Amino acid sequence: MDVYQTHGIGDLVRGNSYVGRGIVVGLSKNAKKAVFAYFIMGRSENSRNRIFTEKGEEVTIYPFDESKVKDPSLIIYSPVRRVKDSVIVTNGDQTDTVRDALLAGGTFESALETRCFEPDAPNFTPRISAILLLGKGGYTYQMSILKSADAAGSACNRYTFSYAPLAGIGHFIHTYNCDGDPIPTFTGEPERVVIPDDLHAFADDLWSNLDENNKISLYARSIDLATGKWESVLINKNK
Repeated sequence: MDVYQTHGIGDLVRGNSYVGRGIVVGLSKNAKKAVFAYFIMGRSENSRNRIFTEKGEEVTIYPFDESKVKDPSLIIYSPVRRVKDSVIVTNGDQTDTVRDALLAGGTFESALETRCFEPDAPNFTPRISAILLLGKGGYTYQMSILKSADAAGSACNRYTFSYAPLAGIGHFIHTYNCDGDPIPTFTGEPERVVIPDDLHAFADDLWSNLDENNKISLYARSIDLATGKWESVLINKNK
């Protein structure tokens, strides 16, 4: 097994009906841009009733049809926030936990030490998070997963991965390995993926290969490391 093998993002999700929510972070092939993407999928009517909205450098999830909302607690949150020289990307309200910690002088890791997996037994959905550090020290990024230690949800295990970016390489972490009942939690390290220079091609490769029935929304962004200028792609299945 080649531990340094790198896959196209589309290859990793194609044919898998349910990888849940996913985060990709990396560096463009020309080494000029930090790149990230976040997507959500859903099996229930409540989960599928969502859209992404972009306001400045932040993204929030809202219900597409407010009259159909049954439980907003785990489906409405801000997955992307900017704090000074950092961009936070998560699959839940821990985005705000990390933001508040950074503003108070804390760290990505210390913030997530206060959180746990989602209380949605029997799945106990992992909380996945990432932070892009874009300060004067150079671009680096970290990823995290908080997951149940056992099938009963009796304890929380916390894993953090820190990366020195490589040109054309990114890492992909998602909440589930595949569909199931209960849904099997993501295992192992974040997967290595190809990060091209073309953000739109990258977003299209991901979106077009996510399961058509279960995909909901996708957001991707590239940030020029020299100028700070950025561009984004936002796709909502609900329109």
